Amino acid sequence: MIATPMTRLLQKDVKFDWTEKCQQSFEKLKTLLTEAPILVQPEPGREFVVYSDASLNRLGCVLMQEGKVIAYASRQLKTQEKYYPTHDLELATIVFALKIWRHHLYGERCRIFIDHKSLKYLMTQKELNLRQRRRLELIKDYELVIDYHRGKANVVADALSRKPSFALRVISTQMTLLDDGSVLAKLRAKPLFLQEICEAQKNDNSLQAKKVIFESVVESDFRVNPDGCLTFRDRVCVPRNDELIHKILHEAHSGCLNVHPGSTKMYNDLRKWY
Repeated sequence: MIATPMTRLLQKDVKFDWTEKCQQSFEKLKTLLTEAPILVQPEPGREFVVYSDASLNRLGCVLMQEGKVIAYASRQLKTQEKYYPTHDLELATIVFALKIWRHHLYGERCRIFIDHKSLKYLMTQKELNLRQRRRLELIKDYELVIDYHRGKANVVADALSRKPSFALRVISTQMTLLDDGSVLAKLRAKPLFLQEICEAQKNDNSLQAKKVIFESVVESDFRVNPDGCLTFRDRVCVPRNDELIHKILHEAHSGCLNVHPGSTKMYNDLRKWY
């Protein structure tokens, strides 16, 4: 979230200290705001489509018409919103979109795609809390249909509400020219810190002992991959190196490409590779 260092200065009881991170945030935002994105003008009378998504940190939505983007919008969650259940957050995203694009959507046909299935039946639910009732009153002012759209497919709004998936792995490409003139591309995913792990393995007596056992036993779950790294059932063996382990965990949780993972999600992602 580019603006985070600056928006933190607006919080209550926070000392206004313009740091280097704030300046970098400001420069980045200035650059992005002066680069014109490819957007189209809305056409009244034609159906609008909104893709919305909410994460643990922010709301994001995209306004489209006939597959072309009209506008993007996102904002950080307010303090109280961070405690909302998922369906209430998704509802907050719909309200956010309707308010910010009221001048486009009021009186027009609109279809909103969300990735929380229960909201599709919001209008027919009998029991609603006060917050939901207030928001439902606002929604009723619009001619809209709420549709379910799987989260994995909702990549546009998802990208606005989240940071991209963290880079625990890198991709190596091998190109082969076949006899018929066609080109075969072979992609191989590798853990991000593979070279560093391979070097650290050399200083781990336990892993070196397992490497010796692998070389002398035909059937073993241990293998040495083409990079010279010891693996167990195709997962890289990480040596007991506190600095390296901390680096891997930090990248998985707070790296520049991370996906705000919870503990379970983070564990499941890591265990695929290590």
